[in-house]
Amino acid sequence: MQWQRFAEQMAVLARDLLAKESVEETLDAISAAAVDLVEGCDAAGILAVRKGRAITLSSCGDMVEASDRFQGELGEGPCYDLARRRDGERTYRIEDMTLPQPHWPAYADAARELGIGSMTGILLYTDKEDFGALNLYARRPGTFTKDIETAGWMLASHAAVALASARTIDQLEHAMETRHAIGEAMGILMERHRMSEDDAFSVLRRLSQNHNIKLREVAQKFRAEHDRP
Repeated sequence: MQWQRFAEQMAVLARDLLAKESVEETLDAISAAAVDLVEGCDAAGILAVRKGRAITLSSCGDMVEASDRFQGELGEGPCYDLARRRDGERTYRIEDMTLPQPHWPAYADAARELGIGSMTGILLYTDKEDFGALNLYARRPGTFTKDIETAGWMLASHAAVALASARTIDQLEHAMETRHAIGEAMGILMERHRMSEDDAFSVLRRLSQNHNIKLREVAQKFRAEHDRP
């Protein structure tokens, strides 16, 4: 890995993250940066487990949310193992997912179906039974070396700071649901009325202001009307 170039890219990323307006945008940028900056990384995401429920806080790549969901549904996987360790270890590295994984066979089978060849991850925090982790995925086995694990650490430090500034994971999830609802409502307006993205958002915001209701509620009404047969 070319560390000088990586250090320069990390410095640019740090400046970019300071300009983000929300924790969600910051976490999304970190996941995207992992894919852009870490050699061989095909997907990345930040997983939180809250009250036994897996929540994908950010993702870049089509395998991330499915992987998080499987770990949550099965209650097993590398993130769960890492959170339960008592030796202070905060990283894991699976060099070859095609090999047997006796600690979590059900998750390993699901991961192979998703096309995951290797994984690495860093524990961001633990709080009793709750935890968060940054996970990097590659389709090719043998992708993640010790050097790349160090690069993951550097990205994880930014994610940990961002999460520390968030009051609770519940609030983050609520914010993500709000953003998703607004995005869907904008998509409906853009499709129906041939609007631009900016114009669609302006319509939603104007309705919110005129009727004195939250933007999320306006978006949910649009979705409900669209789904109505």
